[in-house]
Amino acid sequence: MRKPIHQLIAASALVLGSTAANAESVNIGAPAWTGAQAIAHLIQEVVVTKIGGTAELVPGNNGAIFQAMDQGKGDIDVHPDVWLPNQESFTKKYVDEAGTVTLSENSYEGKQSFCVSKDFSEKNGVTSIFDLARPEIAKLMDSDGNGKGEIWIGAPGWASANVNEVKVRDYGLGTFMEPIRADQAVMTARVGDAIKKEEGYAFYCYSPHAIWFQHDIVRLEEPAFDPEKYIALQPSDDPDWFTKSKVMTEDALKQVQVAYSNSLADRSPAIADFLANMALDGETVSSFAFEIEGGKDPADVAKAWVEANSDRVDSWLGL
Repeated sequence: MRKPIHQLIAASALVLGSTAANAESVNIGAPAWTGAQAIAHLIQEVVVTKIGGTAELVPGNNGAIFQAMDQGKGDIDVHPDVWLPNQESFTKKYVDEAGTVTLSENSYEGKQSFCVSKDFSEKNGVTSIFDLARPEIAKLMDSDGNGKGEIWIGAPGWASANVNEVKVRDYGLGTFMEPIRADQAVMTARVGDAIKKEEGYAFYCYSPHAIWFQHDIVRLEEPAFDPEKYIALQPSDDPDWFTKSKVMTEDALKQVQVAYSNSLADRSPAIADFLANMALDGETVSSFAFEIEGGKDPADVAKAWVEANSDRVDSWLGL
C-alpha cells in the first residue's frame, strides 16, 4: 500500500537530511512554449522547497520527452503541459498502449482559435474566419507585397500548425492568405508591431497564453465544432496526412494535463503523488506566461506564486 503523500514528504526530508544523494529527484521536460516553461518551473519549485528533493529542467520537444518517459531511466520524467487531443498520438502510444506513462487526472481547459487585433476587427468588420477571404481584407494583411495576406498557423513541429494548415485550405482561404510557420516569439513580436502600425495581421491564438494580457485581441468566429467535419491526421498517422485531412469546424476545447513516467512512482513516490494531485487553471497559467513574456525569470515567477499560494500548494501535497 502506498503511503499518504505527507508521509512520503516527511520521509524525503529525513533522507535529505542524512544524504542528499538519496533524496527524491526528478528531471522535468521543458518544451519551448511559455506555458510549459512556466509549469516546469512551478513543479521544480514545489519539489525543491516543499518536498525537499532535487529537480532539473531538460529542454526537449514532445517526441523526445515522451520517448524518455517511456524508457523510464530518469533522463526525463515529466511533461508539464500535454495538450489533448493535439498530442494524442503520443498518449495513445505511451499511455494507452505501452502503459509506461501516466496522465494526471486534473486538467485545465485550453481553447484554440484564430485572432486579429480588436481595433482591426472593429475598423474593418472582421469578425469571422471567412472574412479573411475578402480580397480587400487580405490586401490589408499583405506585408510582403506578394498578393496574399499572412496568417500565422503555429511553430514548426506543432501538431496544431498542421491542423491549421488544413483549415486554411478547407475554409477557402488559400487563394487569399498565406499560412506562415515561425517560432512563437516571432508571432508575438509581429502582433505588437502590426498593432503599433495599425496593420492587419491574422494569427493562431490559444488560451492560456500571455498574449491575452499583452494586447487587445479578439477571436474570429468559426463553425461550431463537429467531429464529423473534423478529420485531422498528423504526419505520424499517414504520410498523406494533408490530403486525407478535412477540417471545417473550430477545435473542440482542449484538456491540458501533466504526464509523468510510471517509473517515477518507484524512484520518487512523493513527487509522483504530487504530480497526480497537482491542479492548475487557464487563468493562472496565462498570468505565469504574461510575467515571463514581460521579462521576469520563470524561476522567480514560480517562487513568488508558491509563496503566495501556500494553501493551494499544500492541498496538492495532502498537507
